[in-house]
Amino acid sequence: MTGRGIRILSAAGLAVGLLAASYPLLWREWCLTWGATPDEVASTLRGDEVLPAAEFVTTRAIAIGADPGQIWPWLVQMGSGRAGSYTYDWLENLFGLDMHSAEVILPQFLDLKEDDELPFGSVTMRVVALEPERLLATLVLEWNWVRIFRLRPAGGVTRLVMRNRVAYRGASRAFQLRHRMLTEPGGLVMESKMLRGIKARAERGTGETLARRATRGAGRRPGRGGF
Repeated sequence: MTGRGIRILSAAGLAVGLLAASYPLLWREWCLTWGATPDEVASTLRGDEVLPAAEFVTTRAIAIGADPGQIWPWLVQMGSGRAGSYTYDWLENLFGLDMHSAEVILPQFLDLKEDDELPFGSVTMRVVALEPERLLATLVLEWNWVRIFRLRPAGGVTRLVMRNRVAYRGASRAFQLRHRMLTEPGGLVMESKMLRGIKARAERGTGETLARRATRGAGRRPGRGGF
């Protein structure tokens, strides 16, 4: 290897080291709370009680220009062998999760109820809380993982809040540190893509609905009073 190559590798190693050293102080809170307001981060959600002793908690959020009823189907149909999770399918499928993100609503996956169990790769995801058009919480017991989606109308948009809770349960300190440095930033990459994917699909559906209404309206003959 040339001297220049060694210098490039040394600089890259230094950059990685500085990033790792600065992450807990400068980046971690932003990573764990991407898009969420302080009130959303501090809020108690139904489903939190399923895993109260979680050592790892994230609360991320996005504003969507659609009503909760227009967003809800995109949440309900998510899952392995269902509508996917609207993120990087190729990466999730490296882990055998069988994700194929749908671009349309799939009616066969909309009848979801509390206590339903769904495959999630090689494990099982159970619905532990469901409030139509408001909240959906699931548990993967094998991974000590609870995921919660909450929809809340706010000033002409809907806030979609996504929370993860994970319990380490006896994992070594080294494992917890590795999880913090690798899984937390990686989770943000995947989940920000997911939240943006849900937003794009719901808002596109809203636009299509408005366009259909406008088209129908243009084809009608005015009645009395111009309506």
